[in-house]
Amino acid sequence: MMNFDFTPEQEMLRSTVRKFVDKEIMPYIKEWDERGYFEPSILKRLAELNLMGVCIPEKYGGMGMDYNSLAIVCEELERGDTAFRTAVSVHTGLNSLTLLQWGTEEQKQKYLVPQAKGEKIGAFALTEPNAGSDVASISTTAVRDGDDYILNGQKTWISLCDIADHFIVFAYTDKSKKHRGISAFIVERTMPGFSSKAIKGKLGIRAGNTGELFFDNVRVPKENLLGEEGEGFKIAMSALDNGRFTVAAGAVGLIMACLEASIKYCHERKTFGKEIGRHQLVQQMIAKMEAGLQISRLLVYKVGFLKNQGRRTTREASLAKWIACDFANQAADDAVQIHGAYGYSNEYPVERYLRNSKAPVIYEGTREIHTIMQAEYALGYRVDKPLRKTLPAWSPESVTL
Repeated sequence: MMNFDFTPEQEMLRSTVRKFVDKEIMPYIKEWDERGYFEPSILKRLAELNLMGVCIPEKYGGMGMDYNSLAIVCEELERGDTAFRTAVSVHTGLNSLTLLQWGTEEQKQKYLVPQAKGEKIGAFALTEPNAGSDVASISTTAVRDGDDYILNGQKTWISLCDIADHFIVFAYTDKSKKHRGISAFIVERTMPGFSSKAIKGKLGIRAGNTGELFFDNVRVPKENLLGEEGEGFKIAMSALDNGRFTVAAGAVGLIMACLEASIKYCHERKTFGKEIGRHQLVQQMIAKMEAGLQISRLLVYKVGFLKNQGRRTTREASLAKWIACDFANQAADDAVQIHGAYGYSNEYPVERYLRNSKAPVIYEGTREIHTIMQAEYALGYRVDKPLRKTLPAWSPESVTL
């Protein structure tokens, strides 16, 4: 049975996050964006609301809500700013859900539980200076030495680089096997030889912490191998399914923000003796935003529905991420156009929306990568094979908001 209604718990969750964004982010985001400053207390306050592990089972320290509840959180956070949705995407979508799917019970107790509670922050380290879409081109290595692995290499464009306590890091354990020789490791910030450095001068998401990681003979215990040796590529791709889901949900929130700002301005601004919302070409831009919002939201919630059933969502998450991010980028461009010259100034938030909207079209699979994926699925060239471990289906548990 298809049901397009939100549960009372989901409605309460949306209200809680929206009030949080209006109170804790909206009044300060212009200043943070101008300064290129990430406000770490936001994560602590999200943890106090149990939002850092909203869809993680209660037995692992989370709230135990369904996967679409994570989408709701990401929507509402991005309505405030992409930086804070990104933080939850990385911490929950890319890291914690990956631990839930692939981690041993010992790893879940040590790393997932404190992350779900928001006591520790998790991040995800795959991209390198010469390896983005081409994952097999990574050069970071992990060499077995007794009961440890020795990691050497560099990662870049890593969100929460200076904030996170734990990182899921991908490295070659056997270069001769190409992508089948990549393995995944849980690395702690405090391990000797680890360092990080923020990237400055970004076009958008300036209030977010993004940068580089360096591994100089970092000794990682064999117990921190995530999955099996050579399983890293599969782990990375399954993690991206979850990350793309949250990115798409965030794009819905950005479209929502663009629409809210544009409608408000349409009623305030008058030209040729009437509100600009009365002009048909302005209405056309508003209509495109509304269409993009509704289409993207349906694609996102379909992914969440499938995740709740325990089904793989590689194809559906790819489509949702591609389409929602493109709609968000277009909505932000139209929002600036509606605001005219004022849209070119940070007196209004739409110029920030436009700057922020570009990165999601690139990261976690570029628009071009997702275009190819969808064509290959349609043509029958791409078929998803079963994974050794799957993300658990959602089963209703008691929820405390």
